[in-house]
Amino acid sequence: MITLYGLGPSFGLPEASPYVTKTEVQLKLLGLPYRKELGRPEQSPKGQLPFIDDDGARIADSHFIREHLEKKHSKDLDAGLDARQRAEAWAVERMLENHFAAASGCTRWLIPENFEKGPAHFVDGAPEELRPRLREELLGRVRESFRIAGMARHSDEEIVALGARSLAALSVLLGDKPHLFGDRPAGVDATAFALLAGILTPFFDSPLRRRAEGFANLVAYTARMMRAFYPEHPWGPERPQGPEHPRGTPR
Repeated sequence: MITLYGLGPSFGLPEASPYVTKTEVQLKLLGLPYRKELGRPEQSPKGQLPFIDDDGARIADSHFIREHLEKKHSKDLDAGLDARQRAEAWAVERMLENHFAAASGCTRWLIPENFEKGPAHFVDGAPEELRPRLREELLGRVRESFRIAGMARHSDEEIVALGARSLAALSVLLGDKPHLFGDRPAGVDATAFALLAGILTPFFDSPLRRRAEGFANLVAYTARMMRAFYPEHPWGPERPQGPEHPRGTPR
């Protein structure tokens, strides 16, 4: 049995981490039985979530988890995609994970109100007298990681503009299709859904979330994916498409 380690439901989402969500959706797409448990980064071979335990083999990082599962079970999440589509899927995944995820992450961590109601509670298991220092240290580490990656070197307005540009590109690529490459979800749909749900959750307010809400096809896509993969999880209604918010056009 495969065990997937994650953070668990939080922030109005079935799973707090978009990367754990990505792996969980890919497990469902592969049709592989699994169980899910709460995990801590220090338990992971790479010091990060998600990681899986597959009959004693511990594999970390969502990309390498996918590679391991596809190889072991002779399955292909991109079956049906031609060589060009596979290349496009990889490019979209890198845009989302290496660029948009940082812009989205800044809205959770670097907007004080969002940090206080969200990630600050990651240390709630510690003794109460230690929590203020632990929260400060946690925020400092994450802020520095965003700075090293380059995103936190920009102004708030520039971060929103960069994130919105990735959303606009994804909206154009999706168009009117049910999924990014047609009727069936491919591996990259798990990534897109996870990161879109992370920015669209009403738990966190931010200018980037409001920009995301202006892309009617991305809002509808996220709702479809949520119904398909987490039918038990309550999610807001799809935003109706009207002339004031044409499909794919940000407000």
